Amino acid sequence: MDATTVKFLNYLKAEKNYSPHTLTGYTHDLHEFRGFIGSTALEDVDVLLLRRYLAALKDRELSKKTVARRVAALRTYFRFLVREGYLKKSPLSFLRTPKLEKRLPMVLDENEMSALLNSPEDDLSGRRDKAILETLYSTGLRVSELVQLNADGIDFIGGVCRVLGKGRKERLCPIGDKAILSIRRYLELREKKEKNQEKALFLNHSPNQQGSRLTPRSICRLLEKYIGLTCRKEGVSPHTLRHSFATHLLNRGADLRSVQELLGHENLSTTQIYTHVSTQRLKDVYDKAHPRA
Repeated sequence: MDATTVKFLNYLKAEKNYSPHTLTGYTHDLHEFRGFIGSTALEDVDVLLLRRYLAALKDRELSKKTVARRVAALRTYFRFLVREGYLKKSPLSFLRTPKLEKRLPMVLDENEMSALLNSPEDDLSGRRDKAILETLYSTGLRVSELVQLNADGIDFIGGVCRVLGKGRKERLCPIGDKAILSIRRYLELREKKEKNQEKALFLNHSPNQQGSRLTPRSICRLLEKYIGLTCRKEGVSPHTLRHSFATHLLNRGADLRSVQELLGHENLSTTQIYTHVSTQRLKDVYDKAHPRA
């Protein structure tokens, strides 16, 4: 890895507070681009070369989302090189990013959510799983935020939790009474059964990994288990509960700006996708109820 790339990644980590996951993605994307351009100097990279690179990505049948992410990584990298004086201008200024198709997010309806939340057993793992599902639906957290929660980050009296979000930005997020109760019941049983000093809120209770912090993959597996026991929908992920959280709030009258803050979105445009889901629900009601629909 050359010096400018190392300096760029350090900048993303120290000044932009990018997560380790994002840094890994940028490192991979820049490494692939360097491999493609070979011995070509960065100052000789032009729009034609970039278009050939995009064509090569398309030949590999990568998704538009993946291609757009790689272009975004290059755009940020070349902008950094211009700012630091390595280049006079960025060749990305003249390159169009592929348009992404906007797909409506999958959501569970309120009955499906109730069935899902009531499906875990009442043993230690079941109480933990119920607390996880209740917390995801009550707060709309990303799964990466959920697994980073610590027990001392829950304000049981004030009804808020301290969350470390994207860009390592901390925010306070409201958490509902039912989620608080589920967390209390889980922690009470955990203290009786396991004397563990781990500060993580949600722990692994399997014999070979007992006491360790749960991973995002663990959350995905447990959700798959309970979806299989209840609504049996395909393609449901922890993010589906985040989508459901936002959609149900809007359906019940919450304003878009409040939902934006609850989700931790920087831009309102990111939150607006959920208005399409709510609008679709209204159209369904209209089609069923209006005599001239």
